[in-house]
Amino acid sequence: MPQIDLSRGGHVNGVIEALNRIIDVAISEQFTEGGTRVVPGHGRICDEFDVVEYRDMVTIVRDRVRAMVGKGMTLQQVQAAKPAFEYVPRYGASSAAAFVEAAFKNLGGR
Repeated sequence: MPQIDLSRGGHVNGVIEALNRIIDVAISEQFTEGGTRVVPGHGRICDEFDVVEYRDMVTIVRDRVRAMVGKGMTLQQVQAAKPAFEYVPRYGASSAAAFVEAAFKNLGGR
């Protein structure tokens, strides 16, 4: 899950914009031998498809959190609803909680 540094102005939408930029410049494996390899700051080396999956996950969780904030839910209620539940096995429970909290704060939750 992305780590959003709220104290330095980080925002969930900035993460999505950055991932979209990576997808824009990456070359698919079907067009070149092997395609573009993306080397993250931590984690495994991946390809364009992996970045698309990750961007989609971030977008889905953001949209779920935004809907809950729109309903006036508290952070505790949003965390209890587990908006990133199906992604926990792949990305980790502790990072999911931190990501959901950052998204909640980014999206105007109180």
